[in-house]
This record gives sequence, C-alpha cells and structure tokens, in this order.
Amino acid sequence: MFKRLNSPIDMTQGTPWKGIVAFTLPMLIGNIAQQLYSTVDSIVVGRYIGDNALTAVGSSMPILNLLLVLFIGISAGASIMVAQYFGAKNREALSATIGNCITVTAIVCVGMIIVAAPFIRPILKMLNTPEVPITEGSTKTILDACAEYLLISLVGMAGMGYYNILSGIIRGLGDSFSALVYLIVATVVNIFLDIFFVAYVKMGVAGVALATVIAQVISSILCLIKLSKMREFFDFRLKDLKPKSSYVKTVIKLGLPSGLTQAIMSSAMIVVQSLTNCFGPQFIAANVIIMRVDGFAMMPNFSFGMALTTYAGQNVGAGLYDRVSKGAKQGTLLAVGCSAAITVVILIFGKWLMGIFTKTPELVDMSYQLMLYLAVGYIAMAVTQSLSGIMRGAGDTMTPMWISLITTVAVRVPLAYGISFLTRTPELPYGIKECIQISLVSSWVIGAVLTALFYARGKWKTKAIKQ
Repeated sequence: MFKRLNSPIDMTQGTPWKGIVAFTLPMLIGNIAQQLYSTVDSIVVGRYIGDNALTAVGSSMPILNLLLVLFIGISAGASIMVAQYFGAKNREALSATIGNCITVTAIVCVGMIIVAAPFIRPILKMLNTPEVPITEGSTKTILDACAEYLLISLVGMAGMGYYNILSGIIRGLGDSFSALVYLIVATVVNIFLDIFFVAYVKMGVAGVALATVIAQVISSILCLIKLSKMREFFDFRLKDLKPKSSYVKTVIKLGLPSGLTQAIMSSAMIVVQSLTNCFGPQFIAANVIIMRVDGFAMMPNFSFGMALTTYAGQNVGAGLYDRVSKGAKQGTLLAVGCSAAITVVILIFGKWLMGIFTKTPELVDMSYQLMLYLAVGYIAMAVTQSLSGIMRGAGDTMTPMWISLITTVAVRVPLAYGISFLTRTPELPYGIKECIQISLVSSWVIGAVLTALFYARGKWKTKAIKQ
C-alpha cells in the first residue's frame, strides 16, 4: 500500500477526475502542513510574546514572499518540463532538466544573499513599519524584529528554495505523496523548534525564523534523497548538473512568467502593506490572523491548481488534448465544491479560529469582520487556480501572468488606495480599513472571469514544449 502511494502517478490513463483526486489529496494535506509553518509561527509569537510580535512576523511576509519569487519561477518551469518529458517518456531530457535545476538553484541562493541583505532594513523603514516596542519595556522595536526575521530567513534561503524546486520536480514525476511525507516531518520539527526557541530559549521572533529554516533544510534533504532513488525514470549523474543553455532557457521561459506573477503579487502586497501599516499595529495584527486563516481556505484551490498543472503537462506531452479538456472541467468542479465547503466551515467557526492567535477580544472581532469580506472570493479563486494550472501545464505561462498583472496592478492596488482616499474623514484620516479586503476580493472575481475567457479561447493548446 505504502509503495503504491509512494510511486509516481501516470495521469495519461484512467478516469481523469480519479487521477486528479489521487494526486491532489496528498498535495492538499501537504499544503495544509506547509501553511502550518506560518500559522504556528504566528500562534507561538502571539501567545508567548504578544500582539506586536505577531505584527512583526506579518509585516515580514510580503518581503519574504518577494525574496522567494525566483525559486517559485524555477520550480514552476521545472514542474512543467518534468511533467511533459515524463509524459513523453524522454529520459535524456528529463535527466538534464532535473540536474540543471539543482545547479541553477544553488547559484540563485548565493546571489540572493549577496544582493538582498543590505536592503532589508531600508525597505522596512520605507514601508512605515512601526518602530514601537515589541513588548512593554523592550528596547527592540517591531522594525528591529522584522529585520531579524528576514535576515535569518535570507541566510537560510537554500532550504526554502531547494524544497520548492525538488518537491516541484517530484510532483512533476507524478508523486505527490513523498513530498507530503517530507513536509509533515518538517512541520512537526518546526512546531517543536518554534516552542523551544521562543518559550524556552527566549529568542523571540528570531527563534521562529530559525525554526522554519532548520525545518525546511530537513525537508529539502529528504526530497533530494527521494530523487536519488527514482533512477528508473531518469539518470542522476554529475554531467547532468552542468548547466546547458537550452534547458536553462526553457526553464526560464516557462518559469519566468510564474516568478513574475508572484513578484507582481508580492510587490502589490508590499505596496498595500504600506497602506495597512497606516491603520496601526492592531489592524496589522488582524491582517496577519486573516492571512493565516485565509491560507487554509485557499488550500484546495492551490492544490487543484498544481495537480492540474501536472495533469495537463503529462497529457500534453503524450498529445492527449481531448483528455486535457475533460480533466479541466472535472478538476475545476471539484475545486469549486471543496472551496465552497471549506469556506462555509471557516465562516461558521471563524471567531474560534481567530481566538487561537490572540487573547485580545477586540482583535478577534476585528479579524472576523474583515474575513467576511473575503468569503465570496474563494470560489472565484478556485476557477482561476484550476484553469491557470491547465494553461501552465500545457506550456502557456504567459496568459496567467498577464491576468495576474491586470488584476493586481490595475485593480487591487488602485482600488485599495482609491477607497482609502474617497472615504477619508477627520476621524478616519486614511479612510475605511475595509478597503484592503474589498480591493482583494474584487481582484479575485475579475481574475476568475478573465481566466475563464482566455482558457475558452484555447491558445494554450499551441504552447507545448517541442520534443
């Protein structure tokens, strides 16, 4: 039983929705486990240190997400190439793709540390990060804690980067179960280290960052060991680690739009974070809580999106376009159903969930009220993620990027600042705080409509990698 679960899934055969579900379930559990990383971080700092520490971790997230965009891009490109070469049974190309991605990731890790480290503190100041004490009587401010968190995360970026890349390769081979097992191991390690570093060693916010880095290094090592044992599908040789321009260019071509999409979204988050910071530490903390709960509501969407990317990649590689279209319909319906059910659960038990992060009743109420604005958007995101996954898997990574650019740059950011400006009063100098959530859900709904329209056009059917 374990061996069967631990084996790659060939989604070019059998009933589409059954293969999609079999691939999605381990990934959904894995995504939930990954969400626990940031959730446990927030719970530990909120409970053991205080609401301002929760603010510090939340203020760091947009910048940390921006630092990860290159790895996300490489991972996206690698997953698509691996899925299509696996579907086409092209062993040589598959081996070279995997080896080149491992080398490119190492180069990116070193370059990231050198380039990004000097700019962390100046960026935090530019974003109006509060310089109030992290705890009563402390000389360390929220800004200081943010800078510490980001510097430790940056130094440990290799663990985060390699987990994203290697797990993406493993999923591209049709094995979502192994990545799940390794992520669960790392999540358990992270929980214990979080509590140890914060509650017992008293490292504060820095301890949370260190715990996450150690846990992700462990998960990346486990992924590398797994890959080394999958030689029936590809070769794991030193010569494959030598960068080859054709493979590196293809990874960049396929992955750059996904990386840019994440960069656009992260940059928008940073711009909106500047507005969020104007509403004060309690509102920032409320948004941190919302993001954590929101992350769980989004899990089915992201999981089905990644599953459909692999599904489309394998079937496009095998030339089975009718099967791709059939799987797209079935997968999207499954994603919408799961997202709707989980959204209802979160709305019913929302206040209890918010109370896990803080002991402050006012913060719980504020978080729940703001969360209600996002409810309708989850079903819209199910459509976006599913159909975007199909297009990416087929090799069309540009269309989802442009849709993200439009909804983020042309909708979300202007709408957030526009509502803020138009609702200003002497009592509310920055307008209504709900402008953040209204702008976000509006961008989700518009994104779903645009994605459905471009998927229906069918241009993605012409974007397969030439074998």
